Amino acid sequence: MKLPAPIALLTALFALLAGAPLGAAPIAWKEGVHYTVADTANRESPPPGKVLITEVFSYGCPACNAFEPTMQKLRASMPAATTQFQLVPAGFIPAEDWPMFQRAFLTAQALKISDKTHDAMYKAVWSTGELATMDKVTQRLKSPQPTIEDAARWYAKQTGVKAEDFIAMAKSFGIETQVKRADDYLRTYKVLSTPTLVINGRYVTDVRSAGGYDQLIDLVRYLATK
Repeated sequence: MKLPAPIALLTALFALLAGAPLGAAPIAWKEGVHYTVADTANRESPPPGKVLITEVFSYGCPACNAFEPTMQKLRASMPAATTQFQLVPAGFIPAEDWPMFQRAFLTAQALKISDKTHDAMYKAVWSTGELATMDKVTQRLKSPQPTIEDAARWYAKQTGVKAEDFIAMAKSFGIETQVKRADDYLRTYKVLSTPTLVINGRYVTDVRSAGGYDQLIDLVRYLATK
Protein backbone atom coordinates (compact mmCIF):
# COMPACT_ATOMS: atom_id res chain seq x y z
CA MET A 1 0.00 0.00 0.00
CA LYS A 2 1.37 3.41 -0.94
CA LEU A 3 1.33 5.95 1.91
CA PRO A 4 0.06 9.49 1.30
CA ALA A 5 2.98 11.85 0.65
CA PRO A 6 2.97 13.66 4.05
CA ILE A 7 2.78 10.38 5.97
CA ALA A 8 5.49 8.80 3.85
CA LEU A 9 7.72 11.81 4.50
CA LEU A 10 7.22 11.58 8.25
CA THR A 11 7.88 7.82 8.17
CA ALA A 12 11.14 8.36 6.31
CA LEU A 13 12.20 11.11 8.71
CA PHE A 14 11.47 8.95 11.76
CA ALA A 15 13.53 6.09 10.32
CA LEU A 16 16.48 8.38 9.72
CA LEU A 17 16.33 9.83 13.22
CA ALA A 18 16.12 6.37 14.74
CA GLY A 19 19.21 5.32 12.79
CA ALA A 20 17.36 2.39 11.22
CA PRO A 21 16.97 1.62 7.52
CA LEU A 22 13.52 2.09 6.01
CA GLY A 23 11.44 -1.05 6.31
CA ALA A 24 13.44 -2.37 9.27
CA ALA A 25 11.88 -2.60 12.70
CA PRO A 26 13.80 -0.56 15.32
CA ILE A 27 15.57 -2.60 17.97
CA ALA A 28 13.79 -2.63 21.32
CA TRP A 29 16.79 -1.79 23.48
CA LYS A 30 16.55 -3.40 26.91
CA GLU A 31 18.29 -2.56 30.15
CA GLY A 32 20.21 -5.55 31.44
CA VAL A 33 20.51 -6.98 27.94
CA HIS A 34 21.95 -4.28 25.69
CA TYR A 35 23.20 -1.94 28.42
CA THR A 36 23.39 -1.57 32.18
CA VAL A 37 22.69 1.40 34.44
CA ALA A 38 25.51 2.41 36.75
CA ASP A 39 24.95 2.74 40.49
CA THR A 40 24.26 6.29 41.61
CA ALA A 41 27.14 6.35 44.11
CA ASN A 42 30.22 8.12 42.66
CA ARG A 43 28.60 8.34 39.24
CA GLU A 44 30.03 10.96 36.91
CA SER A 45 27.81 13.86 35.82
CA PRO A 46 27.97 15.12 32.23
CA PRO A 47 28.79 18.79 31.60
CA PRO A 48 25.70 21.03 31.50
CA GLY A 49 24.00 20.87 28.11
CA LYS A 50 26.31 18.15 26.83
CA VAL A 51 26.12 14.45 26.08
CA LEU A 52 29.23 12.80 27.55
CA ILE A 53 30.53 9.67 25.84
CA THR A 54 33.45 7.92 27.53
CA GLU A 55 35.50 5.14 25.97
CA VAL A 56 37.44 2.87 28.29
CA PHE A 57 40.31 1.51 26.22
CA SER A 58 43.91 0.36 26.06
CA TYR A 59 46.46 0.66 23.29
CA GLY A 60 47.48 -2.87 24.23
CA CYS A 61 43.96 -4.17 23.51
CA PRO A 62 43.49 -5.71 20.03
CA ALA A 63 39.71 -5.28 20.28
CA CYS A 64 40.19 -1.55 20.93
CA ASN A 65 42.42 -1.31 17.88
CA ALA A 66 39.73 -3.02 15.77
CA PHE A 67 37.07 -0.77 17.31
CA GLU A 68 38.80 2.53 16.56
CA PRO A 69 37.21 3.01 13.07
CA THR A 70 33.77 2.52 14.67
CA MET A 71 34.65 5.05 17.36
CA GLN A 72 35.57 7.55 14.67
CA LYS A 73 32.27 6.82 12.91
CA LEU A 74 30.42 7.39 16.18
CA ARG A 75 32.20 10.70 16.71
CA ALA A 76 31.17 11.83 13.24
CA SER A 77 27.54 10.82 13.84
CA MET A 78 27.08 12.93 16.98
CA PRO A 79 26.52 16.71 16.96
CA ALA A 80 29.85 18.32 17.84
CA ALA A 81 28.26 21.28 19.61
CA THR A 82 26.45 19.16 22.19
CA THR A 83 28.66 16.06 22.50
CA GLN A 84 31.81 15.65 24.55
CA PHE A 85 34.04 12.59 24.19
CA GLN A 86 36.61 11.46 26.70
CA LEU A 87 39.04 8.57 26.97
CA VAL A 88 39.81 6.59 30.13
CA PRO A 89 42.77 4.20 29.81
CA ALA A 90 42.53 0.79 31.46
CA GLY A 91 45.55 -0.84 33.06
CA PHE A 92 44.17 -4.11 34.35
CA ILE A 93 46.27 -6.53 32.25
CA PRO A 94 49.90 -6.07 33.35
CA ALA A 95 51.10 -9.10 31.38
CA GLU A 96 50.21 -7.30 28.14
CA ASP A 97 51.77 -3.95 29.16
CA TRP A 98 48.46 -2.18 29.80
CA PRO A 99 49.71 -0.24 32.86
CA MET A 100 52.53 1.24 30.76
CA PHE A 101 50.13 2.29 28.00
CA GLN A 102 47.76 3.72 30.62
CA ARG A 103 50.55 5.86 32.07
CA ALA A 104 51.77 6.85 28.61
CA PHE A 105 48.33 8.07 27.54
CA LEU A 106 47.75 10.03 30.75
CA THR A 107 51.18 11.61 30.35
CA ALA A 108 50.48 12.54 26.75
CA GLN A 109 47.15 13.98 27.85
CA ALA A 110 48.83 16.07 30.54
CA LEU A 111 51.31 17.35 27.94
CA LYS A 112 48.39 18.11 25.58
CA ILE A 113 49.68 15.84 22.81
CA SER A 114 47.26 12.90 23.17
CA ASP A 115 44.85 14.13 20.48
CA LYS A 116 47.68 14.38 17.96
CA THR A 117 49.06 10.92 18.74
CA HIS A 118 46.03 8.76 19.58
CA ASP A 119 45.60 7.09 16.18
CA ALA A 120 49.35 6.85 15.61
CA MET A 121 49.82 5.04 18.91
CA TYR A 122 47.49 2.26 17.82
CA LYS A 123 49.53 1.95 14.62
CA ALA A 124 52.78 1.85 16.60
CA VAL A 125 51.48 -1.11 18.60
CA TRP A 126 49.53 -3.03 15.97
CA SER A 127 50.87 -1.97 12.56
CA THR A 128 54.40 -0.57 12.43
CA GLY A 129 55.47 -2.55 15.50
CA GLU A 130 57.44 0.29 17.10
CA LEU A 131 55.72 -0.38 20.42
CA ALA A 132 54.38 -3.86 19.69
CA THR A 133 53.65 -6.15 22.60
CA MET A 134 53.32 -9.25 20.40
CA ASP A 135 55.96 -10.89 18.25
CA LYS A 136 54.49 -11.09 14.74
CA VAL A 137 56.45 -14.26 13.92
CA THR A 138 55.79 -16.32 17.06
CA GLN A 139 52.48 -14.62 17.99
CA ARG A 140 53.68 -14.59 21.57
CA LEU A 141 54.10 -11.72 24.00
CA LYS A 142 57.45 -10.01 23.72
CA SER A 143 59.88 -10.20 26.59
CA PRO A 144 60.71 -7.63 27.70
CA GLN A 145 57.63 -5.56 26.92
CA PRO A 146 57.95 -1.91 25.77
CA THR A 147 58.81 0.44 28.62
CA ILE A 148 57.71 3.97 29.44
CA GLU A 149 61.15 5.03 28.22
CA ASP A 150 60.40 3.39 24.85
CA ALA A 151 57.09 5.23 24.74
CA ALA A 152 58.82 8.51 25.64
CA ARG A 153 61.22 8.15 22.71
CA TRP A 154 58.29 7.38 20.40
CA TYR A 155 56.35 10.44 21.57
CA ALA A 156 59.50 12.54 21.11
CA LYS A 157 59.70 11.48 17.46
CA GLN A 158 56.02 12.16 16.92
CA THR A 159 55.70 15.51 18.68
CA GLY A 160 59.08 16.97 19.54
CA VAL A 161 58.46 16.72 23.30
CA LYS A 162 61.79 15.72 24.80
CA ALA A 163 61.90 12.13 26.01
CA GLU A 164 63.35 13.17 29.37
CA ASP A 165 60.49 15.64 29.89
CA PHE A 166 57.95 12.95 29.02
CA ILE A 167 59.54 10.52 31.49
CA ALA A 168 59.65 13.14 34.23
CA MET A 169 55.94 13.83 33.75
CA ALA A 170 55.14 10.10 33.60
CA LYS A 171 56.76 9.56 37.00
CA SER A 172 55.26 12.65 38.63
CA PHE A 173 52.78 12.74 41.49
CA GLY A 174 50.19 14.26 39.16
CA ILE A 175 50.24 11.25 36.84
CA GLU A 176 50.17 8.86 39.82
CA THR A 177 46.95 10.63 40.84
CA GLN A 178 45.52 10.33 37.32
CA VAL A 179 46.33 6.60 37.22
CA LYS A 180 44.44 6.15 40.48
CA ARG A 181 41.48 8.10 39.14
CA ALA A 182 41.38 5.96 36.00
CA ASP A 183 41.47 2.78 38.09
CA ASP A 184 38.71 4.15 40.32
CA TYR A 185 36.61 4.91 37.23
CA LEU A 186 36.86 1.27 36.12
CA ARG A 187 35.73 0.10 39.55
CA THR A 188 32.86 2.60 39.69
CA TYR A 189 31.47 1.42 36.36
CA LYS A 190 32.46 -2.23 36.87
CA VAL A 191 34.41 -2.33 33.63
CA LEU A 192 35.79 -5.82 33.04
CA SER A 193 36.67 -5.61 29.35
CA THR A 194 37.56 -3.11 26.66
CA PRO A 195 36.40 -1.29 24.70
CA THR A 196 33.53 -0.22 26.96
CA LEU A 197 31.42 2.89 26.50
CA VAL A 198 29.78 4.94 29.25
CA ILE A 199 27.09 7.39 28.15
CA ASN A 200 26.31 10.45 30.30
CA GLY A 201 27.98 8.82 33.27
CA ARG A 202 24.96 6.54 33.57
CA TYR A 203 24.65 3.87 30.86
CA VAL A 204 27.33 1.24 30.22
CA THR A 205 27.57 -0.90 27.09
CA ASP A 206 29.94 -2.57 24.65
CA VAL A 207 30.00 -4.16 21.19
CA ARG A 208 28.90 -7.60 22.37
CA SER A 209 25.97 -6.28 24.40
CA ALA A 210 24.79 -4.08 21.54
CA GLY A 211 25.01 -6.91 19.01
CA GLY A 212 27.67 -5.47 16.71
CA TYR A 213 29.58 -2.36 15.70
CA ASP A 214 26.79 -0.59 13.82
CA GLN A 215 24.23 -1.58 16.45
CA LEU A 216 26.46 -0.03 19.10
CA ILE A 217 26.37 3.31 17.30
CA ASP A 218 22.57 3.16 17.17
CA LEU A 219 22.40 2.18 20.84
CA VAL A 220 24.68 5.04 21.92
CA ARG A 221 22.54 7.51 19.99
CA TYR A 222 19.45 6.08 21.65
CA LEU A 223 20.96 6.28 25.15
CA ALA A 224 22.14 9.83 24.49
CA THR A 225 18.51 10.90 24.18
CA LYS A 226 17.42 9.26 27.46
